[in-house]
Formats: sequence, structure tokens, C-alpha cells
Amino acid sequence: MKVREEVYNLYWYFAWERQNIFWKKLKGEASPWTDDPILREYKFCNSYRVNDRVSQYLLKNVIYNGKKYSKEDMLFRIILFKLFNKESTWELLINNFKDITLEGFNMEEYSKVLTKAKNEGIKLYNDAYISCATKAFGYDYKHDNHLALLHKMFLEDLVQDKIIKSKSMEEAFNILRSYPLIGNFMAYQLVTDINYSEVVDFREDEFTIAGPGSIRGIRKCFIDRDGLSYEDIIRYMYENQEQEFKRLGLDFKRIGNRPLELIDCQNIFCELDKYCRVKLPDLKSNRVKIKKKYIPKDDKIDYVYPPKWQIEIK
Repeated sequence: MKVREEVYNLYWYFAWERQNIFWKKLKGEASPWTDDPILREYKFCNSYRVNDRVSQYLLKNVIYNGKKYSKEDMLFRIILFKLFNKESTWELLINNFKDITLEGFNMEEYSKVLTKAKNEGIKLYNDAYISCATKAFGYDYKHDNHLALLHKMFLEDLVQDKIIKSKSMEEAFNILRSYPLIGNFMAYQLVTDINYSEVVDFREDEFTIAGPGSIRGIRKCFIDRDGLSYEDIIRYMYENQEQEFKRLGLDFKRIGNRPLELIDCQNIFCELDKYCRVKLPDLKSNRVKIKKKYIPKDDKIDYVYPPKWQIEIK
């Protein structure tokens, strides 16, 4: 395979510098946390997916909120949250239904709450990534089609039983991918979030899927993949991260002793694509601008991680 060296090195630089920003913010250092003008001006995801704000909300409020849930309820909670991927939508439902469980799910009642909010101009979906919006179940509103999807998955097909019995991340991915409104990218995100919980315990290094943004980044990074799939490239980055950081003299500070996993390496390609739109604008793709500027948040995140990872942040 043949790399575009400048972009290939930028991949490792970006992962390193974005992680440096994470540590500086965590330690309470004053901004700016980087001399990189692009990282100062624009919003980029963390090098570790789990450190992003929505993932942290999922861990603290949906999965590990101090209450005990059955595996079936936990699966339902995770998938419902991720279909909208927006904290305020979750809180809207909590405020109206006290708690979110499979037994308490009523499609019509949930629809009333969400439709009222939509009609009042409230955004129901996070625009971090665009969820499929076809009228797969015949409803005009996207949220009603997603509620119908949940009804089919959990109440008609008993998808919870199939996922709980899954032996691998790929098996669970294929179950999720078989449903309308869930494409490859969404199914991979969902199975990753499910794996944060105690419902399953899949190996993270066994399976990955390249999302659209990741593919754009890989194309900018590699001139010739020599027959390797996009997923093969992601695995190559995962397997060679330590020696590449060392080659470039970059002291990458992990969380705990956790390397960048396949999901993180996949995400970094997506962020690299964004970064190159400013740094190397002559490398064309179907996206030419970065949509979001960086706006500092006042609230501090107390980071948590799945207990099975055995990570402590000090």
C-alpha cells in the first residue's frame, strides 16, 4: 500500500494533539490548550470515542445511573437513546415517563410527547451524525418511524434475546443491521454502545466497520490501498499505533493502559477528513467545510468508564 505521507503523519499527530487537549482540560489548565489554530477554531471529537460528551452522558445516565435494570431493559434503553443521540430528548422522556423500560414503552404515548416537542420547535435529534430518515414504517415524522422500529425490534421480534445470546460483536452487528433505518454505520455505533454495558462482553479488536467520514479520511491518507479493504486499513492503524507514535516522537498518553481501539481508529479517520478540509483544502472530497466551530462548555465532565475496563482517571 502507498500512503500520502503528509496526511498519514497528520493522522498520528491529530490523535496525539487531540488527546493532549483532553488531558489539559481535565487537569483544569486554562485555554488555549493547543497552539494548533485548526484545533482551536473548530470542534473535533476526542481521540477516544468514549470521552465524547454524548458517550459520557450515555454511560452516566442511561447505563450506569445507579439503578438495576434487566439485560432486556438495558438494551432497550441504549438503543432508544442512540436512535436520537440527544441528551435533552432522553430527559424529555424521563420527565414524562419517570423511567425508561421495555415494560413501560408505549409507542403512542411516546409519540405524543415527542410530537408535541417537535411542534414546539424542539430539536429531537443530535446532528453529530444523520440517522436514516426514510418512512420505513409509513409515518410522516422520523421519530414515529423510529418508535415503530423499537416496537418491531423489541415487542414483535424479541431482538433482545438474540443480542444477549450473540457470541461476537459481528454477530450482534448483523442482527441490528438487518432492520430498516439501521445502516452499517448506525449498527456499528449501536453495538459499540451496547458493549459499554454488562449485557454483553465482546472483544473490541475483532470487528470494525468504516463509516462514510472514515472512508473519506482513508482516501485522503492512502494513495493506494493495494487491495486492502477500508476495515483492513483501520486494523493496520490499530495494530501499528505504538510504533507510529514512537517513530514520530509523539508521547501519546492513553486513558489507563487502553490503546486506541478499532472504533477509535475508525473515528480518527473521520476527524482527519475534517482537519484536512482546512489544512489541505486541495485534497477534495464531497465535504469541503467543517460545520461546527469550537464553543467551550462551562460544565466540567466527571469522566466514567465501563467498570470492566478497570480504568481510573487521576
